[in-house]
Amino acid sequence: MPYLLAILISLTALTGCQSAYYSAMEQVGIHKRDIMVDRVEDANEAQQDAQQQFTSALDAVKALNQFDGGDLESAYNQVNDQYEASDDAAEKVRERIAAIEDVADALFAEWQDELSLYSNSKLRRDSEAKLNSTKTSYQRMLSAMHRAEQKMDPVLDTLRDNTLYLKHNLNAAAIGSLQGEFQSLQRDIQRAITDMEAAITESERFISQLQRS
Repeated sequence: MPYLLAILISLTALTGCQSAYYSAMEQVGIHKRDIMVDRVEDANEAQQDAQQQFTSALDAVKALNQFDGGDLESAYNQVNDQYEASDDAAEKVRERIAAIEDVADALFAEWQDELSLYSNSKLRRDSEAKLNSTKTSYQRMLSAMHRAEQKMDPVLDTLRDNTLYLKHNLNAAAIGSLQGEFQSLQRDIQRAITDMEAAITESERFISQLQRS
Protein backbone atom coordinates (compact mmCIF):
# COMPACT_ATOMS: atom_id res chain seq x y z
CA MET A 1 0.00 0.00 0.00
CA PRO A 2 2.76 2.56 0.81
CA TYR A 3 4.36 1.64 -2.53
CA LEU A 4 1.14 2.33 -4.42
CA LEU A 5 0.69 5.62 -2.59
CA ALA A 6 4.23 6.65 -3.51
CA ILE A 7 3.42 5.95 -7.17
CA LEU A 8 0.24 8.02 -6.88
CA ILE A 9 2.16 10.95 -5.41
CA SER A 10 4.77 10.75 -8.17
CA LEU A 11 2.17 10.60 -10.93
CA THR A 12 0.12 13.49 -9.63
CA ALA A 13 3.25 15.61 -9.25
CA LEU A 14 4.36 14.81 -12.80
CA THR A 15 0.98 15.61 -14.31
CA GLY A 16 0.87 18.94 -12.54
CA CYS A 17 -2.41 18.16 -10.79
CA GLN A 18 -1.54 20.00 -7.62
CA SER A 19 -4.86 19.51 -5.87
CA ALA A 20 -4.56 15.74 -6.26
CA TYR A 21 -0.93 15.96 -5.14
CA TYR A 22 -1.85 17.83 -1.96
CA SER A 23 -4.63 15.33 -1.24
CA ALA A 24 -2.25 12.42 -1.70
CA MET A 25 0.30 14.02 0.61
CA GLU A 26 -2.36 14.61 3.28
CA GLN A 27 -3.12 10.90 3.23
CA VAL A 28 0.39 10.28 4.57
CA GLY A 29 0.16 13.09 7.11
CA ILE A 30 1.94 15.82 5.14
CA HIS A 31 -0.26 18.92 5.01
CA LYS A 32 -0.12 22.06 2.90
CA ARG A 33 1.49 23.95 5.76
CA ASP A 34 4.35 21.41 5.81
CA ILE A 35 4.72 21.63 2.04
CA MET A 36 4.80 25.42 2.26
CA VAL A 37 7.66 25.32 4.76
CA ASP A 38 9.59 22.84 2.61
CA ARG A 39 9.13 24.96 -0.52
CA VAL A 40 10.20 28.16 1.19
CA GLU A 41 13.31 26.40 2.45
CA ASP A 42 13.94 25.09 -1.09
CA ALA A 43 13.64 28.64 -2.44
CA ASN A 44 16.13 29.87 0.16
CA GLU A 45 18.56 27.18 -0.92
CA ALA A 46 18.09 28.12 -4.58
CA GLN A 47 18.77 31.79 -3.77
CA GLN A 48 21.91 30.87 -1.87
CA ASP A 49 23.07 28.78 -4.84
CA ALA A 50 22.35 31.71 -7.17
CA GLN A 51 24.42 34.03 -4.97
CA GLN A 52 27.37 31.68 -5.22
CA GLN A 53 26.92 31.20 -8.94
CA PHE A 54 26.71 34.93 -9.66
CA THR A 55 29.89 35.43 -7.65
CA SER A 56 31.60 32.73 -9.73
CA ALA A 57 30.41 34.45 -12.90
CA LEU A 58 31.84 37.74 -11.68
CA ASP A 59 35.18 36.03 -11.02
CA ALA A 60 35.17 34.65 -14.58
CA VAL A 61 34.55 38.10 -16.06
CA LYS A 62 37.24 39.57 -13.81
CA ALA A 63 39.71 36.95 -15.05
CA LEU A 64 38.70 37.81 -18.60
CA ASN A 65 39.42 41.48 -17.97
CA GLN A 66 42.92 40.49 -16.87
CA PHE A 67 43.50 38.41 -19.99
CA ASP A 68 46.98 39.11 -21.34
CA GLY A 69 47.42 36.41 -23.91
CA GLY A 70 46.61 32.75 -24.20
CA ASP A 71 43.75 30.66 -25.49
CA LEU A 72 40.91 32.97 -26.52
CA GLU A 73 38.59 30.03 -27.13
CA SER A 74 39.14 28.83 -23.58
CA ALA A 75 38.45 32.33 -22.21
CA TYR A 76 35.18 32.46 -24.15
CA ASN A 77 34.15 28.97 -22.96
CA GLN A 78 34.70 29.90 -19.32
CA VAL A 79 32.50 32.98 -19.57
CA ASN A 80 29.86 31.11 -21.56
CA ASP A 81 29.80 28.27 -19.01
CA GLN A 82 29.30 30.78 -16.20
CA TYR A 83 26.49 32.51 -18.08
CA GLU A 84 24.68 29.22 -18.69
CA ALA A 85 25.12 28.14 -15.06
CA SER A 86 23.84 31.53 -13.88
CA ASP A 87 20.82 31.30 -16.16
CA ASP A 88 20.05 27.83 -14.78
CA ALA A 89 20.41 29.08 -11.19
CA ALA A 90 18.05 32.00 -11.86
CA GLU A 91 15.50 29.70 -13.48
CA LYS A 92 15.58 27.44 -10.44
CA VAL A 93 14.84 30.44 -8.23
CA ARG A 94 11.88 31.35 -10.43
CA GLU A 95 10.53 27.79 -10.31
CA ARG A 96 10.84 27.64 -6.53
CA ILE A 97 8.97 30.93 -6.14
CA ALA A 98 6.19 29.69 -8.43
CA ALA A 99 5.91 26.51 -6.35
CA ILE A 100 5.52 28.60 -3.20
CA GLU A 101 2.76 30.67 -4.80
CA ASP A 102 0.90 27.52 -5.82
CA VAL A 103 0.82 25.95 -2.37
CA ALA A 104 0.09 29.33 -0.75
CA ASP A 105 -3.04 29.73 -2.87
CA ALA A 106 -4.21 26.26 -1.85
CA LEU A 107 -3.34 26.72 1.83
CA PHE A 108 -5.01 30.10 2.23
CA ALA A 109 -8.12 29.05 0.28
CA GLU A 110 -8.54 25.98 2.48
CA TRP A 111 -7.97 28.00 5.65
CA GLN A 112 -10.53 30.59 4.56
CA ASP A 113 -13.12 27.94 3.67
CA GLU A 114 -12.70 26.15 6.98
CA LEU A 115 -13.47 29.29 8.99
CA SER A 116 -17.14 28.69 8.22
CA LEU A 117 -16.96 25.30 9.95
CA TYR A 118 -16.41 26.80 13.40
CA SER A 119 -19.32 26.78 15.83
CA ASN A 120 -17.29 28.71 18.43
CA SER A 121 -17.15 32.35 17.27
CA LYS A 122 -14.19 33.19 19.51
CA LEU A 123 -12.07 30.43 18.02
CA ARG A 124 -13.17 31.41 14.53
CA ARG A 125 -12.13 35.05 15.06
CA ASP A 126 -8.79 33.94 16.46
CA SER A 127 -8.15 31.67 13.49
CA GLU A 128 -9.19 34.40 11.05
CA ALA A 129 -6.83 36.86 12.72
CA LYS A 130 -3.99 34.36 12.38
CA LEU A 131 -4.88 33.79 8.74
CA ASN A 132 -4.74 37.51 8.00
CA SER A 133 -1.46 37.92 9.87
CA THR A 134 0.07 34.97 8.02
CA LYS A 135 -1.09 36.37 4.68
CA THR A 136 0.54 39.71 5.48
CA SER A 137 3.82 38.02 6.38
CA TYR A 138 3.59 35.90 3.24
CA GLN A 139 3.10 38.94 1.02
CA ARG A 140 6.17 40.61 2.54
CA MET A 141 8.21 37.50 1.86
CA LEU A 142 6.88 37.08 -1.67
CA SER A 143 7.53 40.74 -2.52
CA ALA A 144 11.11 40.38 -1.27
CA MET A 145 11.58 37.25 -3.37
CA HIS A 146 10.23 38.92 -6.50
CA ARG A 147 12.48 41.96 -5.96
CA ALA A 148 15.48 39.64 -5.77
CA GLU A 149 14.26 37.74 -8.81
CA GLN A 150 14.01 40.95 -10.84
CA LYS A 151 17.53 41.99 -9.83
CA MET A 152 18.86 38.84 -11.49
CA ASP A 153 17.76 39.99 -14.94
CA PRO A 154 20.37 42.78 -15.39
CA VAL A 155 23.08 40.32 -14.34
CA LEU A 156 21.94 37.74 -16.89
CA ASP A 157 21.59 40.42 -19.60
CA THR A 158 25.16 41.60 -19.10
CA LEU A 159 26.57 38.08 -18.98
CA ARG A 160 24.65 37.14 -22.14
CA ASP A 161 25.80 40.28 -23.96
CA ASN A 162 29.42 39.64 -23.00
CA THR A 163 29.19 36.03 -24.10
CA LEU A 164 27.62 36.90 -27.45
CA TYR A 165 30.14 39.67 -28.11
CA LEU A 166 33.03 37.34 -27.44
CA LYS A 167 31.48 34.64 -29.61
CA HIS A 168 31.17 37.00 -32.58
CA ASN A 169 34.44 38.86 -32.00
CA LEU A 170 36.88 36.32 -30.63
CA ASN A 171 39.99 38.47 -30.41
CA ALA A 172 41.99 40.44 -27.86
CA ALA A 173 40.41 43.73 -28.97
CA ALA A 174 36.95 42.36 -28.11
CA ILE A 175 38.10 41.50 -24.61
CA GLY A 176 39.39 45.04 -24.21
CA SER A 177 36.02 46.40 -25.29
CA LEU A 178 34.28 44.48 -22.50
CA GLN A 179 36.43 45.78 -19.67
CA GLY A 180 34.07 48.69 -19.05
CA GLU A 181 31.24 46.24 -18.34
CA PHE A 182 32.90 44.83 -15.24
CA GLN A 183 32.00 47.61 -12.80
CA SER A 184 28.38 47.60 -13.93
CA LEU A 185 28.18 43.83 -13.61
CA GLN A 186 29.75 43.97 -10.17
CA ARG A 187 27.13 46.48 -9.00
CA ASP A 188 24.26 44.45 -10.45
CA ILE A 189 25.48 41.24 -8.81
CA GLN A 190 25.88 42.94 -5.44
CA ARG A 191 22.35 44.34 -5.68
CA ALA A 192 20.98 40.91 -6.53
CA ILE A 193 22.86 39.29 -3.66
CA THR A 194 21.70 41.96 -1.21
CA ASP A 195 18.07 41.52 -2.24
CA MET A 196 18.35 37.73 -2.06
CA GLU A 197 19.72 38.01 1.47
CA ALA A 198 16.76 40.24 2.38
CA ALA A 199 14.36 37.70 0.85
CA ILE A 200 15.95 34.88 2.82
CA THR A 201 15.55 36.90 6.03
CA GLU A 202 11.86 37.48 5.26
CA SER A 203 11.49 33.78 4.46
CA GLU A 204 12.89 32.76 7.82
CA ARG A 205 10.56 35.20 9.55
CA PHE A 206 7.58 33.83 7.62
CA ILE A 207 8.42 30.21 8.43
CA SER A 208 8.69 31.09 12.11
CA GLN A 209 5.27 32.77 12.06
CA LEU A 210 3.66 29.97 10.06
CA GLN A 211 4.87 27.36 12.51
CA ARG A 212 3.40 29.37 15.40
CA SER A 213 -0.01 29.86 13.74
